[in-house]
Amino acid sequence: MHRPVLAAEAIEALAVRADGIYIDGTFGRGGHSRAILDRLGPQGRLVALDRDPQARAAARELRDGRFMFLKHNFGTLSAALDAAGVRSAHGMLFDLGISSPQLDDPARGFSFRADGPLDMRMDPGEGVSAAQWLATAEEQEIRRVIRDYGEERFAKQIAAAIVAARSRGPIVRTRQLADLVGQAVRTREPGQDPATRTFQALRIHLNRELEEVSLMLPQAVARLASGGRLAVISFQSLEDRIVKRFMQHAVRPDVPRELPLRAIEMPQPALKLIGRAIRPSAAETAANPRARSATLRVAERTAAPYIPSPYRIEPDARWRN
Repeated sequence: MHRPVLAAEAIEALAVRADGIYIDGTFGRGGHSRAILDRLGPQGRLVALDRDPQARAAARELRDGRFMFLKHNFGTLSAALDAAGVRSAHGMLFDLGISSPQLDDPARGFSFRADGPLDMRMDPGEGVSAAQWLATAEEQEIRRVIRDYGEERFAKQIAAAIVAARSRGPIVRTRQLADLVGQAVRTREPGQDPATRTFQALRIHLNRELEEVSLMLPQAVARLASGGRLAVISFQSLEDRIVKRFMQHAVRPDVPRELPLRAIEMPQPALKLIGRAIRPSAAETAANPRARSATLRVAERTAAPYIPSPYRIEPDARWRN
């Protein structure tokens, strides 16, 4: 059973109006969508996106004339909204990362807790599986992915162990990989499995998760109506860093210091922040331990024109020109 994290806080942050148009960019199993529909009136509308085929199956159970589901990555948000006939929305919610049903299904290969095929794709019909990628990737590339996306200090040792092991036979099961990593990692924080960071890194890389977030954010701002809210829930530091820096930049546009501009001539920000970052309460964390790393950030669209930044956030979450 999937429990949406920070559900009450996220729905409250959207300030749902009865006749508004809203986007649930990460439908999952529909927890947030149902909460939004509960607040919408007869004239309201909700468009939900997800690339997971199991999410699409769950969406079929939500029979509501105000609801539309589209099989889309949120990185293609503008195309999805065009397909739905939506020019602008009054609120958008994105619950990043992986859902509990995905993590708990051994057949999806996301978790080292139970043995299963080493897949890890959000959409099993697209791209290559983790097993296929590990079979052909260069050792240096494996090391880079595990270091950058898993923030793993033993990335060199893990990559070497993977390359050595695959020379003896293919790595096709989650337990195979978890055992290899466990032998290569010398120490780990109390309570954390040695394979945690490696599995996170491979999942992020294979699904282009950070790239999708970086693509989604400017599209979301461009398609928000004035006064519309953008709410983003992230679960690990790389995602949250991208969201935080994007919002900060949209709130304080960069202007070269040498330009002689008066205050009235300064470009107006496209967003204003709504409150501080929100984290789960002790009660929610106790009831759902997977909520402990969640962070909710909220911003509101202003009436100022949105001019996309000349900067972009790379997958390593640094601003680059």
